[in-house]
Amino acid sequence: MPAAAFPPAFVLNPIMAPASIERPSNYINRELSWLEFNRRVLEEAQDETNPLLERLKFLSISASNLDEFFEVRVAGLVQQIEDGYTEGGPDGLTLLEERDLISEEVQKFVAEQYQCWNKQLRSQLSEKGIRVLGLHELDENARAFVADYCERELDLLLTPVTVDPAHPFPRVINKALCLAFLLRRRRRSSLTYTGVVTVPRSLPRLIRLPSEGTTDLIFLADLVAFHAGRMYNGYDIVSSAAFRVTRNSNLYLAEEESRSLLESVRTELHNRRKGDAVRLEIEADADPEIIERLRTNFSLEPWQVFRVDGPVNLPRLFNVYEQTDRPDLKFKPFVPRELRLTAKSQDLFEELRRHDVLLHHPFDSFDAVVSFIEAAAEDPNVLSIKQTLYRTSENSAIVRALIEAAAKKEVTAVVELKARFDEASNIRWARALEDAGVQVFHGLVGLKTHCKLSLLVRKDPDGVSRRYAHLGTGNYNSTTARVYTDLSLLTADAEITGAVHDVFSFLTAYSEHSSYAPLMVSPVNIAEHSLNLIAREADHARLGRPARIIVKMNALLDKNIIAALYRASQSGVEIDLLVRGMCALRPGIRGVSDRIRVRSVVGRFLEHSRIFYFANGGQEELYLSSADWMPRNLYERVEVMFPVKDAMLRQRVRHEILDAYLADNLKARILQKDARYVRAWQTIGKRKPPVPGFNAQEFLIALAEGKQRIEALPSSSEASRRPGAPRKERRLS
Repeated sequence: MPAAAFPPAFVLNPIMAPASIERPSNYINRELSWLEFNRRVLEEAQDETNPLLERLKFLSISASNLDEFFEVRVAGLVQQIEDGYTEGGPDGLTLLEERDLISEEVQKFVAEQYQCWNKQLRSQLSEKGIRVLGLHELDENARAFVADYCERELDLLLTPVTVDPAHPFPRVINKALCLAFLLRRRRRSSLTYTGVVTVPRSLPRLIRLPSEGTTDLIFLADLVAFHAGRMYNGYDIVSSAAFRVTRNSNLYLAEEESRSLLESVRTELHNRRKGDAVRLEIEADADPEIIERLRTNFSLEPWQVFRVDGPVNLPRLFNVYEQTDRPDLKFKPFVPRELRLTAKSQDLFEELRRHDVLLHHPFDSFDAVVSFIEAAAEDPNVLSIKQTLYRTSENSAIVRALIEAAAKKEVTAVVELKARFDEASNIRWARALEDAGVQVFHGLVGLKTHCKLSLLVRKDPDGVSRRYAHLGTGNYNSTTARVYTDLSLLTADAEITGAVHDVFSFLTAYSEHSSYAPLMVSPVNIAEHSLNLIAREADHARLGRPARIIVKMNALLDKNIIAALYRASQSGVEIDLLVRGMCALRPGIRGVSDRIRVRSVVGRFLEHSRIFYFANGGQEELYLSSADWMPRNLYERVEVMFPVKDAMLRQRVRHEILDAYLADNLKARILQKDARYVRAWQTIGKRKPPVPGFNAQEFLIALAEGKQRIEALPSSSEASRRPGAPRKERRLS
């Protein structure tokens, strides 16, 4: 059913939390928590133990993250304020207070970004022979190249505009790099005009210069400035400045009134490029007159203007990483572990009839998931394929397999058109699949389809038709599977595959079931069951039975879940939360959350897997999910939470994966009561990282490559135990 049919009060029916739990001071502001996460990304750019080009990549990622923060979160906040809303979240801040705090913190953060570029990375890159030069640093040969490039490539694509009554201010699309000029006509020197030139998107943002022994680059925007005199004949250029406008990128769809969701999304995508401006970035030394004219034109308040001491488009520094062939300045590549069948199995299907398969990406190759779907497409004994697609790669082998399979068998795809910033790609795939004969659906009105499911029906050699399924925590995207940590379960378990079939019926026919056991499904019951699992641990603790919760996720924001964790802590449950990004729970509050520890691991790979472990009085249970504990995942999306039934696989997740992250003392940060994150080694009084330290991701790489053994994993008891609690040694089955 749609989210509207499952209001939180109906789904959760929570017991009223004690007043001490409900205090606003017990909750961390969502947006400030996100900014703290992005600061951890920036710290990786500042960390000199990382390879130099990887540090540059982290800087560009922090800038891209900040773009999305303004496009979505800040844009939504501004819209709420304009619509007259005042009330904020559980932290008690009003929307205006939240806006002011965001403004202050982002200005500080942007200053840190440019200090990292100007004071650290640029000079260190130059020392390694990778020079990003300004116009004033070019030698005679480079200047000749620039002049030729401008005439041969750039001039053909530029459209200079002078703003006057006959020439209105040009429509500047979202995040387009532009140059603004203050112009004065030579014949009428008393008047100044605004000139605007958009930097062509079809050209690379950094241009490689001819050089010997070094890699020399210059920003394309500098070349436009260099070429400005030729564009504005008859004018004196008083001043110029590069600028960039960020626009509201939320989609506003009236789905219930739409005849075609695909066409509605396509139309809104076009409008997104022209949404209301929410941020202006401009060079720090820009003439105040230029800044004021731009601010007025884009209807921005002063807090939305960011004067930056360096290149306006920091995300484009990623191009330096991509274009520079210097393996000595990047992470050492590794080969993921391939899935190997047992000697008794002829193929993957026979293997799955014997036992479930668990894959931990990127340490285990994603090729096994692709092969599962490709084998289904090619196997004449596979009768049907059902597949969800949320985000996928540009040249997706999985989508190609579905297209090929459609000529020979029943193929159904649920393509989520509203996957933020992947909408255009998903529209193209949806049309290609439909053209090939695939039955394409777009999920349910009002709900995003975020679950990761693939279901096959196969007539096996014994004549029995069986279902086989893949359930994952991450997307069907071979590219991101190399840099995101995720988990995949391949299974022929009749209960699980039968429940997956019911979820597909829910997605394609709105067919409701009283239970999806052993799965939990949002918006139906993941929130309710999660609260019950937490409450059960509290009951075990009160009765003196083993009680422990370990959860790994991307974000923790749901107030009801947080209140339940506080109550479990009060009951004596030891709780470890591995939360990569936003966390509204405040640990270490005396009498409320002093048994809760929160850590965030930010490193080479983006932590994306969701794992939920419950000691359950000694009868351990472990679940994986596509959902975080966030309101949107619990009430506004179709998500799936699924059990790991196999005892050996549970032990692997518990003692190999979770223990590794709990033991990390190099890339882990510990959330403090004051909402700051501190490096794990700093919390025990160290001034420098331990040598040797423990990096969970590097350990898992070495384990996958056969260069390390599980016995080398340090006990996580020191990292995870509450101060004063008894020490517990790690057990391996």
